[in-house]
Amino acid sequence: MATLTELATLRTDLEPEVIDHLQRFLGSWSLLADLAFSDLLLIVPVAATTPEHTSPSVVVGQIRPNNCPTRLTQDLVGRILDLDGDAAAVGPGHSERWRLSGEVFAPALRIESIPVRFNDAHVATVLRVTGGLQHTVSVYEQLYADVYNRLGRMVAEGAFPFANADVYVEGSPRVGDGVIVVDHEARVEFASPNAVNALHRLGIFQPPDGRVLTELASTLDGVTEAMDLVEPVVDEVSQTASVAVLVQAVPLVASGVVTGALVLIRDVTDVRRLDRLVLSKDTAIREVHHRVKNNLQTISSLLSLQARRVGSDESRSALLEAERRVRSIALVHEVLSREPSDQVPFDDILTSLVAMAKDSVITDQRIEITVNGDLGEVDAEIATPLAVAMAELIQNAVEHAFALTTSGTEVEGQWVIRHEDLAGEVVLDLEQNGGELRVTITDNGRGLPQGFSIETTTSLGLSIVRNLIVGQLGGQIEMRSVAEGPGGGTVTTFTVPLEQ
Repeated sequence: MATLTELATLRTDLEPEVIDHLQRFLGSWSLLADLAFSDLLLIVPVAATTPEHTSPSVVVGQIRPNNCPTRLTQDLVGRILDLDGDAAAVGPGHSERWRLSGEVFAPALRIESIPVRFNDAHVATVLRVTGGLQHTVSVYEQLYADVYNRLGRMVAEGAFPFANADVYVEGSPRVGDGVIVVDHEARVEFASPNAVNALHRLGIFQPPDGRVLTELASTLDGVTEAMDLVEPVVDEVSQTASVAVLVQAVPLVASGVVTGALVLIRDVTDVRRLDRLVLSKDTAIREVHHRVKNNLQTISSLLSLQARRVGSDESRSALLEAERRVRSIALVHEVLSREPSDQVPFDDILTSLVAMAKDSVITDQRIEITVNGDLGEVDAEIATPLAVAMAELIQNAVEHAFALTTSGTEVEGQWVIRHEDLAGEVVLDLEQNGGELRVTITDNGRGLPQGFSIETTTSLGLSIVRNLIVGQLGGQIEMRSVAEGPGGGTVTTFTVPLEQ
């Protein structure tokens, strides 16, 4: 579905500041739809020249009420409507049977319009779609309709939406949560049953009608603040630590004078309790990962200490490799301890893996490791085996690919490193695409022995990689030499499905 900005840019002559004003309006007009118990359309004249007596307009916004059935089941955003008449001449609350093109408008539907003004210019029109539903109009609907008309006049005067504040923010109360209407002195003219229930949660049991809100509870001073500032104010008030009520005050203005305020009130006690439970759960999960990381680091240190005490080079090498594998697992838990979610930003882990591989280089030859692309976020259950596998492959490249490589000097049948040789290069190409992770690791080292196959290799490290990629992650892996002979290089490619 096209956005307002896209539609306005392609089909209208609206200036950027006008588009910003309409964007703010779309962010707040759910309040109008709920008060009107109606579907609303926002239309803007198209830029093309049109025949006389017609006003083709493009629908740039559509919203359905939250508290009653919709009259329009189709999505009309992007549609061109032909209006018979001048919508700018119709004031708020005025009703007229418009002849609109398209089969979506049944004859029983009635269209009311409100001009949207910005800097004293009519820039758009709100169409209110009513009729078509048979029901008895309640007293509440009549009161809400009066507030809707007051807000409609503000729209027509360019006073709504407010320039310096967002009327609607995520989690804001809706009309169905509870409504209080106050006059210019913040005296209650009307309070819906849900609003009265919310006041009870705050320990206010006196009938609110006719009383000043701040006299009922000093914690409701956000209402008078909104009227003084002439901009919406959202505040969360509490009577006790276990009770939370969200209050949003929207000043009502006529000809530049504040005539009252619409107060939306919502009991969010249960929501805040769940928030605290989630926060507590997240804290516990972070602590678990933190402790696992610390335990793995302790094991890593013990293996490192043991490696220093053994006399056999082969035993020392095996212990150091085990220590490195434990460290690669600890890196995953370190990231999870910072962000305890099901998705892990693998780039944070990879950065540490590359640094760990660089630190382990004991040759005098300069080895450069380059990373292209990224894997994005991966599931936590994939991150650990993937980190171990990539640590093995990167370490294998920096330790073994260049151990016998030179620019062409042979000493006793083996190729040895020279300081003047070209730097060793390891390039990682990463991609997340088509529901799978794809990793290619290329080096310019000595290449693989003739007849090498990762399926039959006796190398412990590569066997671990094969079992992790193929057995545990359900992926595929291939290793081959780039070219024959010394310095040919090796390329390793593996894919891992994201859905395990």
